[in-house]
Amino acid sequence: MKRKSLFVSVALLCLAAIVSVPGAYAAGSETSNRTICPRYPAGSSLVEPKDLFSSHGILQVSFTYETRVDQYGNVLYCFMSEDGSQSPTLHVRPGDELLVKLKNALPPSTTPSYQKHAMAGMSTLPEFSISGQSHEASPNCGGMVMTDTSTNLHYHGTNTPPICHQDEVIKTLINAGETFQYDVHFPLDEPPGLYWYHPHVHGISEAAVQGGASGAIIVEGIENINHDVAALPERTLIVRDNLVPGAPNADDVPAWDLSLNYIPVVYPEYQPAVIPAKPMQKQFWRVVNAAADTILDLQVQYDGVAQDLEIVAIDGVPTGSQDGRSGGRTLSRKHFLLAPAARVEFILRAPPKSVKNATLLTLNVDTGPDGDNDPQRPLAAIKVSDAAKNPSLAVGAVSAPPPLHMRFQGLSEAKPVKQRKLYFSEVLTDPTDPNSPTNFFITVDGATPTLFDPDNPPAIITTQGSVEDWTIENRALENHEFHIHQIHFLVLERDGKPVEGEYRDMINVPFWSGSGSYPSVKLRMDFRGPDIGDFVYHCHILGHEDSGMMAIIRVLPQGRPTQ
Repeated sequence: MKRKSLFVSVALLCLAAIVSVPGAYAAGSETSNRTICPRYPAGSSLVEPKDLFSSHGILQVSFTYETRVDQYGNVLYCFMSEDGSQSPTLHVRPGDELLVKLKNALPPSTTPSYQKHAMAGMSTLPEFSISGQSHEASPNCGGMVMTDTSTNLHYHGTNTPPICHQDEVIKTLINAGETFQYDVHFPLDEPPGLYWYHPHVHGISEAAVQGGASGAIIVEGIENINHDVAALPERTLIVRDNLVPGAPNADDVPAWDLSLNYIPVVYPEYQPAVIPAKPMQKQFWRVVNAAADTILDLQVQYDGVAQDLEIVAIDGVPTGSQDGRSGGRTLSRKHFLLAPAARVEFILRAPPKSVKNATLLTLNVDTGPDGDNDPQRPLAAIKVSDAAKNPSLAVGAVSAPPPLHMRFQGLSEAKPVKQRKLYFSEVLTDPTDPNSPTNFFITVDGATPTLFDPDNPPAIITTQGSVEDWTIENRALENHEFHIHQIHFLVLERDGKPVEGEYRDMINVPFWSGSGSYPSVKLRMDFRGPDIGDFVYHCHILGHEDSGMMAIIRVLPQGRPTQ
């Protein structure tokens, strides 16, 4: 089972204390009759998030960040819209501007001793230009002091600038009672597909995401790259995790319960959500693993027989679209491993009426001797009926040829200017006490393992326009998940063996057995885009990231020296 750091354990206790203050939930409800952070009964029919669409190149959204405690004692968090909807799906197009007004409506922190002057001494960059605008890497963005009620937003997977008021998470703090404006610019060559948004304050990101504060972002236009999805009924499925009520101690208990679109799938009953469909109907499913810590291995079974998932996109990138072809390529798989924060988009044909049990499930994932228990369990039952209503959305018709220039075009043939090795590792804070908290590290080979702190200097410095090959090793006895902000990478090898390249922003690195070679992946990192400045890479098991497994990379404008 999972071992939390002392810092994270204390943070969770503080958060629970804050939202349990008498009147805290009532105070959040006084201004309207809304239900804060609503949840659905187990076994409910799937409810799609509300869809918000850009118009004339702009999508404008107002959120309040809110919290309450549910009947099990779990602390919930959510982004609520002005109309009372929760975590809507944000639809944009390449080149669009996303304007998000975010008010942190959490009650003020009651634990001032927890405050951390996270921005003090932050290193800065000389002034440089991004997208024609002068920019200076200032030592803070928003609040100066981090508390246990701070929040911010990360636009996961998007290739958007790491600057204040866009997709910057190292320095950005929005504290209780504060309002902050995001103005996020999507590049013209942003791949059409599925992305998502969630808080990313180091030390409390796990609690926020497990509380449910997350939603999907869809960059439109995938039908123009892969015609197979054109006009298909479309579903957005968001898997989240949370604490198992009562935290029972037994071998068959999962490390975390799961939910699908806020419909709980609770141990031990595992009553699945219900997805209606017409018999034999093709649907286009977009699935994001928005779990903080749980690794999924998705499969669809009809009467116990695994079905083909016709995969169209992975981590927001249409499959086959970046390898010199004129359009995308559909890949057939019987199951798909979905690391925390990863996304997969696929076509599925509903079963005929003769099928008695049609199930979307996650298979058992062996995460290693020190890892979580991620057992097999259902997520949804697919119920077919001639009277089943279609999803509220359908993919558009083909309206344009594939783009002449794809964002990562030519990456597989590009010559890397640098080879690096990084590794995941763990160590007990007290090696003599097996129950002491664990520190988690991601380290450039040859450097000293260092817990993340926003005051740390960059662990890696590179230059815009460069391409690098990174080998990521796992030297720990549990799985870790590599993610880097702002860019995608091309997967080249697993354990030294070439693989068919996929463009991703998430990759699972399996656990080390304790002897022999370390499991590894080799990735081609693409810094040829416009984004410069400081951003982060980390394990996206958020309990590990909160406990130190993150570091800073600095991308300098072309012509600057690197290290």
